[in-house]
Amino acid sequence: MKDMLTKINETCAFLQQKGFGDAHTGVVLGTGLGSFINHIKIEAQVGYEDIPHFPHATVESHKGQLITGMVGSRKVIAMQGRFHYYEGYSMQEITFPIRVMKQLGIEQLLLSNAAGGINLNYKKGTLVLLEDHINLLPENPLRGLHGPDYGNRFVDMSAPYAPELNEKFLRVAAASSVDLKQGVYASVMGPNLETRAEYRYIKMIGADMVGMSTVPEVIVANHVGLPCAAVSVITDECDPDNLHPVDITEIIRVAGQADAVLSKLFADVITHD
Repeated sequence: MKDMLTKINETCAFLQQKGFGDAHTGVVLGTGLGSFINHIKIEAQVGYEDIPHFPHATVESHKGQLITGMVGSRKVIAMQGRFHYYEGYSMQEITFPIRVMKQLGIEQLLLSNAAGGINLNYKKGTLVLLEDHINLLPENPLRGLHGPDYGNRFVDMSAPYAPELNEKFLRVAAASSVDLKQGVYASVMGPNLETRAEYRYIKMIGADMVGMSTVPEVIVANHVGLPCAAVSVITDECDPDNLHPVDITEIIRVAGQADAVLSKLFADVITHD
């Protein structure tokens, strides 16, 4: 069995031949958040199923394509769809693309996701910049990785979201009159949504929103020294005292309504000095 470093090298060699090298920013597009690609002057794109060692996207709303091109004067690599632990992948498989993009040269990582609003001041469609997170996932992408080739095993997470990137997001949002909140994201395994008691627990431990992604990618970004920032779209309001059934199609619809604003915000942050 090939080790992870060999797989990374083989994947990067394949993607460099396709024109994916020397990018400035990596972008991970979450549920219902796909129109960012309209801001890209596309130079190359390839389906995940055609990329050596890449997992395949199994979530219907995730397109499953890797795209590269220019946003203004900056070259980007965008994942149109991500991978989740609940799909059956290991944490190392989920985060493999982050390590690949880092080796391809990206200098920063921007992530988006759809999340349930634990903080009841966050209504459907609210954009929330992650200032911190709570990891409730049952596995860690750094588990089992050791030795000098992988770097520091005990990664510091005192500031997992780069303060300078978060400040840029806030400045750009204010200049564009985008209402961008800040909050703490809790990551759970899924794929089922939470019970009333679980929502109360998640609120009690200090989270403003809850979702099923992002944290593994952020852990690996910190492991490889990659500054990152993430924004959640609140797609449902998780009030345990007034809880209504939520359908995934409704979550995708609400995320889609916020898509244009969030995608432009990402583009403006990338091009802003």
